[in-house]
Amino acid sequence: MFNLEDYETVEERLVKFWKEHPDGRIDTSLVESTLQRFIVKAAIYRTEVDAQAWTTGFAEETVSTRGVNSTSALENCETSAIGRALANAGYATKGKRASREEMSKVKAAEPKPFAEKLADKITMPAEDDPWTIKAVAPAPTAEAAVDLVKEVLGGVKIDKDIPLCRNCHDHKPMTWKTGVSNKTNKPWANFSCFACKDVLWYNLAPDGTWKVREGQ
Repeated sequence: MFNLEDYETVEERLVKFWKEHPDGRIDTSLVESTLQRFIVKAAIYRTEVDAQAWTTGFAEETVSTRGVNSTSALENCETSAIGRALANAGYATKGKRASREEMSKVKAAEPKPFAEKLADKITMPAEDDPWTIKAVAPAPTAEAAVDLVKEVLGGVKIDKDIPLCRNCHDHKPMTWKTGVSNKTNKPWANFSCFACKDVLWYNLAPDGTWKVREGQ
């Protein structure tokens, strides 16, 4: 584990650089630009007239479907490249060459508890500032909430709500189970009751959803 507070932001490094080199220069160039990723090179100059760069730094960002890189992957890449170039110039805490922005991505890649995964699903970027995250309203219905939890857990959606046991006097919710048959090597699924062993079987439809078997 590491503490993000131990790492400097790119902005903090820039403040130090401009204080020591008020007539310096920072150039950035786009090395690669595709639908999937960006690569940016940053060059640091001590003065505006220097012919050779003092240090350089590269960064790569992959375009994502959510988060900062869904809307601002190029801007994020440029910031990271500048941070690495400044680190190469000595503007980094000893042993902490990566910037706080870079380590935030490492932190985000770590496995998360279920509660944090669910929280990620009910947040979105603020419309006026894609770098800020704000919470939105929870799922409006119980069915939508169940689908949201299934999505986070990686489950397969079914075409009906969780049924209650038909035989038990207290009609408890049944338990969803899936597996692969040892004999046919085909997937199977059912809702079952631990108390009375009542079972509702499902078939896997062509659209990838589970449909209750007819005649049950």
